[in-house]
Amino acid sequence: MATLHFLLSSSPFLSKPSSLPLPNPSLSLHFPVKRLFSFPKRQQLKRIHGAAVATVSAQPAVELQNDPVQESQEQEEADKLVLPTNESSEELLRIRHTCAHVMAMAVQKLYPEAKVTIGPWIENGFYYDFDMEPLTDKDLKRIKKEMDRIIKRNLPLVREEVSRDEAQRRIMAINEPYKMEILDSIKEDPITIYHIGNEWWDLCAGPHVETTGKIDRKAVELESVAGAYWRGDEKKPMLQRIYGTAWENEEQLKAYLHFKEEAKRRDHRRISQDLDLFSIQEEAGGGLVFWHPKGAIVRHIIEDSWRRTHIEHGYDLLYTPHVARADLWKISGHLDFYKENMYDQMEIEDELYQLRPMNCPYHILVYKRKLHSYRDFPIRVAELGTVYRYELSGSLHGLFRVRGFTQDDAHIFCLEDQIKDEIRGVLDLTEEILLQFGFSKYEVNLSTRPEKAVGGDDIWEKATAALKDALDDKGWNYQIDEGGGAFYGPKIDLKIEDALGRKWQCSTIQVDFNLPNRFDITYVDSNSEKKRPIMIHRAVLGSLERFFGVLIEHYAGDFPLWLSPIQARVLPVTDTQLGYCSEVTSKLKANGIRAEVCHGERLPKLIRNAEKQKVPLMAVVGPKEVETSTVTLRSRFGGELGTMKIDEFISRMKQAIKNRTSL
Repeated sequence: MATLHFLLSSSPFLSKPSSLPLPNPSLSLHFPVKRLFSFPKRQQLKRIHGAAVATVSAQPAVELQNDPVQESQEQEEADKLVLPTNESSEELLRIRHTCAHVMAMAVQKLYPEAKVTIGPWIENGFYYDFDMEPLTDKDLKRIKKEMDRIIKRNLPLVREEVSRDEAQRRIMAINEPYKMEILDSIKEDPITIYHIGNEWWDLCAGPHVETTGKIDRKAVELESVAGAYWRGDEKKPMLQRIYGTAWENEEQLKAYLHFKEEAKRRDHRRISQDLDLFSIQEEAGGGLVFWHPKGAIVRHIIEDSWRRTHIEHGYDLLYTPHVARADLWKISGHLDFYKENMYDQMEIEDELYQLRPMNCPYHILVYKRKLHSYRDFPIRVAELGTVYRYELSGSLHGLFRVRGFTQDDAHIFCLEDQIKDEIRGVLDLTEEILLQFGFSKYEVNLSTRPEKAVGGDDIWEKATAALKDALDDKGWNYQIDEGGGAFYGPKIDLKIEDALGRKWQCSTIQVDFNLPNRFDITYVDSNSEKKRPIMIHRAVLGSLERFFGVLIEHYAGDFPLWLSPIQARVLPVTDTQLGYCSEVTSKLKANGIRAEVCHGERLPKLIRNAEKQKVPLMAVVGPKEVETSTVTLRSRFGGELGTMKIDEFISRMKQAIKNRTSL
């Protein structure tokens, strides 16, 4: 399947913030589009501008036979082609960078009192932050018209190098206090400035197009305006951030906008309201998820499948507390390195306690409850553990950014010579679980030792080699991120690809040399000496909340039969058939099929309502069905399926659910 790769761009704009918030996280990353170029359906490796992006296609665990949903998705995949990215097209990057400057120039022409700050390119366009009065959509239209005039004038982009003193003099002359702060943070000399004609300039390292005329004004659109704190600090001024998108030509812009509309249609927040899956209750607080009955059923199915698979793979399940004494988080180092993401401590009987932001220390305490021998290894423990992390209210986003969430957390304690086999086992388990939910394409990255790290060279080399060997043994292509590992060990990250070709970070496998030392965990080796075990952190789904959000958007709420919260809805032609409908529903439920009766409307409306609620199967009951002890089936995807006996209906339903196919 061809996909559009949008990787967060690193802008050379001076004093760029370390993380760039996006206008809508659900629109980020990968945008498929038609009529550019295509890849084979089962490609093993994608190359963009000479850079390899490892993409794995996994074979389904269960062969899907005559599944119209799968066939439709495969046809859609055949139509998906690739848009350029900042990485694949330097010209596109230059266009977006220049658009940020052109927009800032346009804003200051229309609003002379506006103060400029920073304006980098980002994955699908650009933004710029201004200290000015709040803007409206009407203002964006005015700004775009002024941008068009600047582009049409074909003004040159001119690079100039000046001394620090000269840059300071010029900034003071135009009274731009934010630029002065940026200048103070620049350590290199000389200072580079880019001019648009002789009318506007900015501190900038480039690159840019040669003239504004190189920009296709019909390929540029201003998308939205939002508030953003200067330097991301809520104690500093609130700025006006204008987001824009820019492309090489109008066709690319139209394709992007088409994708954007499709992503909007699939937005898990909107779908969850329509299907009554979950909510965020402001009375309880932002970022705290309330799972409604239908959403809770899907979560129950996910959890059941997760637990069963882990037990089959030799894991022991744990349940641990949501709070612990603050001292535990001092030992783990979280209070030193992660405090800004933790909630305030609470005092209980003169002792300080803390809501947990992680599950790792709890699993270590379970390990430490007794002395272990080398013969005990590997030890695998897993937990669906709820954690709590502080997030700014402005960063909260549906199920994708919350304050309380459940991680599918697991830890493996093993010997050095067991690392490869354990990692390979995790890769197999990860593939098995993700395939169950319809995800068969992955991007895999291996991150190696950074400059600052704990642990000796020998153990880092052994662990990194073990991760590489496990990936090679699995036959998966992967990209190496040199120096991108955590300070406490190398890691493997896996991103899943959804129906729109977007990539979502889910699975992580992380070797840890730090916590075993901090908690002084040991085992007795074959020489009766105490040694330090290897600890591996790993998550497959990441968090249940985020994974559920991804599932909703992947299927656009049209869950497959086995995962659907309501699998069949029994519909009477008139209320006269209600008694028989209740009998049918009871039989379905007794056989583990999620079913319900709906009545009180005319049959056409009952069918429309079931389709709106994305119920896979409708069993219609009229006088004839009552007389013959049958139902007439209608599939949401397959249309009319005919009339059949109740037992046959149940048998076919159970078989389809077991095989995870459509009826």
